[in-house]
Amino acid sequence: MNPTIDCLLTRRSVRKYLAKPVEMDKLDQILECGRYAATAKGLQGVHLVLVEDKALIARMSKMNAEVWGRDIDPFYGAPCVIVVLADPEACKCPVEDGSLALGNMMLAAHALGLGSCWINRAYEVFETEEGKAMLREIGLKDTLRGIGNLIVGYADGALPEPKPRRDGLITKIL
Repeated sequence: MNPTIDCLLTRRSVRKYLAKPVEMDKLDQILECGRYAATAKGLQGVHLVLVEDKALIARMSKMNAEVWGRDIDPFYGAPCVIVVLADPEACKCPVEDGSLALGNMMLAAHALGLGSCWINRAYEVFETEEGKAMLREIGLKDTLRGIGNLIVGYADGALPEPKPRRDGLITKIL
């Protein structure tokens, strides 16, 4: 099978990670794949923030859990988080552009032997005053819109089996 097609068909969301740090060369490749994702009109308004600082990850996890209304770690102990933000002033389709970056990075992580999972609620987190303050603390504009968080690390155990795909989701007009 073509390796790209294989990667597309075998990637799974990982929710249990080893404490092992991820090599920076792998993270750089993942970030570059996110940077090269298609954007509407080629405007490139997506901003990626790599976070490995444990205190900042814990803070973001707590904020995310509060939005979710659950008392768990929504980042599942992953050693790094890539926050995907978009500048609504610099791009026409921030959600779509950021989503493509997330998809590219999930596939890149899988191709490099890493696990990943898209974690929602970035929009709600970075719309709060605390979220906006966090953006300013790390030197970013507080008008950036949260699109999603990508947790990345080495999977603790085998990848989950794929769920059966529903029938009737493809229509061919020949």
